[in-house]
Amino acid sequence: MLQNKTIVIIGGTAGLGLAAAEACVKSGAKVVVVGRRQENIDAAQNSLGDAGYALQGDATDSTTGYKAIEVAIHKFGSFDGLYHVAGGSGRRMGDGPLHEITDEGWEFTLNLNLTSAFYSNRAAVQQFQIQGNGGSILNMGSVLGSSPSPKYFATHAYAATKAAIEGFTKSCAAYYAKDKIRFNVLAPALFETPMAQRAAENEEIMSFISTKQPLDGGRIGQPEDTAQAAVYFLSGASKFVTGQVLYVDGGWSVSEGQYPPPS
Repeated sequence: MLQNKTIVIIGGTAGLGLAAAEACVKSGAKVVVVGRRQENIDAAQNSLGDAGYALQGDATDSTTGYKAIEVAIHKFGSFDGLYHVAGGSGRRMGDGPLHEITDEGWEFTLNLNLTSAFYSNRAAVQQFQIQGNGGSILNMGSVLGSSPSPKYFATHAYAATKAAIEGFTKSCAAYYAKDKIRFNVLAPALFETPMAQRAAENEEIMSFISTKQPLDGGRIGQPEDTAQAAVYFLSGASKFVTGQVLYVDGGWSVSEGQYPPPS
């Protein structure tokens, strides 16, 4: 599906991003993945082999997307798709329910999740315009952008950024359709990633997740659960698809979820 394509994945050295990168390589692509931590960069490079290039960079730096795209073109000869995965929780910096969010928590979370996506998307569109043959941009959303869960997942700045990702992506999809540049969103629920460690280690929350994400026996998502969906959006198989949000959520958005009884 991705033969002779080169994909850039911002936030692609671990978790959902690395799983997508590995799936892209298996589908014939060359990939450039960007991450911050050297240990993840080394592991990603080892996993991807000659079909990949792992680059150190910070998604909140406006130059990172340009550098990654330049590497893709010079190392592999083309640039065909961008997947922006980078982002995370701002809880430790002061995100939470609205009445508790600090100025620092708000600004940190918006910068990490929304501004970083703006930077990479802008870099990709500018390069696609130069090339003149279209391309695919996929952004990472979240079910929390449209399907809140107030008891255990009340981080309102994070939810705002993920709702904004959907609006931003759809607006771009409408504007750039004439240029054959497609924009879509993958929106997962709770997945086993470093960001989800707080929830994954909490028995009460995991009991809730078993009913909130009831598919496949009721479980937390695994990185590979989103990988083939990413391949689809980055490939020609989705050439007539733009402005869409795919919820890879194990049933989260259509399930009520049951809270365990008080102990």
